[in-house]
Amino acid sequence: MSEQQFTPKQDFTVAPETLQSAFDIDFAKRLEDTFTDAHPVVGSVVKGVVVYVDSEAVTLDIGLKTEGRIPLKEFEDFETAEVKVAVGDVVEVFVENLDDRNSEARLSREKARREEVLNKLEGAHKANETVKGVIFGKVKGGFMVDVQGVLGFLPGSQLDAKPITDANPFMYIPLEFQVVKIDRKRNNLIVSRRAVTDDGSTTNRDELMSGMKEGKVLKGTVKNITDYGAFLDLGGVDGLLHITDIAWHRIGHPSEVLSVGQTVDVVVTRFDEKTQRVSLGLKQLKDDPWTKVDKTFPIGTKVEGKITNLTDYGAFVELAPGVEGLIHVTEMSWTRKNVHPSKVVQPGQTVTVQILEIDRDKRRISLGLKQCLDNPWEAFTKSHKVGDKVEGSVRSLTDFGLFVALTEEIDGLVHVSDLSWDISGDEALQNYKKGDKVEAVILAIDPSKERVALGIKQLAGDPFTTIADTRKKGDVVDVTVVDTDPDSITVSLEGIEVTIKARDLGIEKKEQDTSKYKEGSVIQAKITNLSKKDRKLALSVRALMQDEERAAVAEYANQSEEGDSALAAALKQAGVKGKAKKAEAAEADEAKPAKKASAKKKADTDEAGEEAPAKAKKAPAKKKAE
Repeated sequence: MSEQQFTPKQDFTVAPETLQSAFDIDFAKRLEDTFTDAHPVVGSVVKGVVVYVDSEAVTLDIGLKTEGRIPLKEFEDFETAEVKVAVGDVVEVFVENLDDRNSEARLSREKARREEVLNKLEGAHKANETVKGVIFGKVKGGFMVDVQGVLGFLPGSQLDAKPITDANPFMYIPLEFQVVKIDRKRNNLIVSRRAVTDDGSTTNRDELMSGMKEGKVLKGTVKNITDYGAFLDLGGVDGLLHITDIAWHRIGHPSEVLSVGQTVDVVVTRFDEKTQRVSLGLKQLKDDPWTKVDKTFPIGTKVEGKITNLTDYGAFVELAPGVEGLIHVTEMSWTRKNVHPSKVVQPGQTVTVQILEIDRDKRRISLGLKQCLDNPWEAFTKSHKVGDKVEGSVRSLTDFGLFVALTEEIDGLVHVSDLSWDISGDEALQNYKKGDKVEAVILAIDPSKERVALGIKQLAGDPFTTIADTRKKGDVVDVTVVDTDPDSITVSLEGIEVTIKARDLGIEKKEQDTSKYKEGSVIQAKITNLSKKDRKLALSVRALMQDEERAAVAEYANQSEEGDSALAAALKQAGVKGKAKKAEAAEADEAKPAKKASAKKKADTDEAGEEAPAKAKKAPAKKKAE
């Protein structure tokens, strides 16, 4: 292809001004800007259009052929925490970057909102206006405050004019604050609540204190709530509303009636001019229901009430607004004495009670619940008497006996001592278990103490009565050894067990050895005590031996001196004569003088020579016996 000569048809001459402006362009800077993220909208707030909303994020078109996504959480409302955004909405967003690694614009609704709030806070600071915020955390020296999405700091001294020991009532509720300092570059925001509450307080305080007197009705705003009451701002002056002056009825905590920020009418109950302390009352604005409680609730009447509170000792019942009575645990049931009130009634339950006692000065009313129910003891005493035989199942066992169910509500007690005639109560108790059917005799009925005494052994009769009717004190009886120990033995007499101590087993020490007695062996003993009234029976082997010895001594003393009887010969042969004389000298004072007289008479006869042969004849026998 042959080259052709180019002939311009127009004049391409550049004007000197244009050429000069071209030389003035900083091409190096233009080149640098081309390869950086710098853009006029980056770092600023722009308006975007919502094009899509899903469960996680919102997609917006901010123009410039660029879209970005913002988490759905950033669109929550400041006060209601609700998310209100829809396709087509125009919202302001903060542009952090136009092109991230996902080729999307990086946007932030929170930062845009923050910029918006900061603008408002700056305006409020300049105009000395208040703003709303929420205290949500405690830090060293103060508290963290959320001021419409912007984090602020509240110094501890700026919470209230007076020192606050418990800041919990001020937490998580909207409060009014005044902006003390704002620094956008350093993200520094300081607010004060005290500046809001102290505004004009000096003037108001002087005016209020000048007219303060008891009985004056004022409006107050609850500033703080404690366990013992609430502090109210009366308009520059604080007053204490004690928990006992909040309501005529019982309340557990002031927060049940009041809340921080609430405005209520109160009356001044006491004012101390020296300390400038003001005591307030809320219940005094209403009539005291206790002034007419005697007429409203006469003693003995039955009324309905609602259970308000349960304690270990009873249940409180609201009879009327501000009037409560107590059902003591002993007045809840005719039969269930140690039951907890929660087993009988429940809070909120409506019950019918009887007015038992009223103490208006102490504001106390005693109520009875069981008095409004049928008394099972009246029916039981009408249908049963002492001596009747009854049947029932064992409801429970204790160390002292067993309880037998006589009716659904009444139990009778069989004491361990009334279980068996033959064995001990502890042994007899082991023969029973819960649920066993038993038969017993009614021993006593006491409706006032709500007790029924039963006996099982009485069904078989009392063997002691038989012994008392057929035996007497001084009788010698045969008994069977049933048990032994080093200090005593236990014997049985016709089913009645008696303990004989070791000292009552013999006269001499060797005769008091309990090991010589074997279980099952039969021995003789003397009844030394028998009382049917006191049910006492005492036995002694020693007393029997002493009786036998006295009888032998008496027979020996009464024997003829001229000839030996068979008993005397036997005593002589056994060597009992010396012992008999000793026993006679110690225990038989009457026999001793008689013996001396006989001896003296014998001596006189010997001197006379009348009975010398007889004396000579007896001498060898006497010497042998000695």
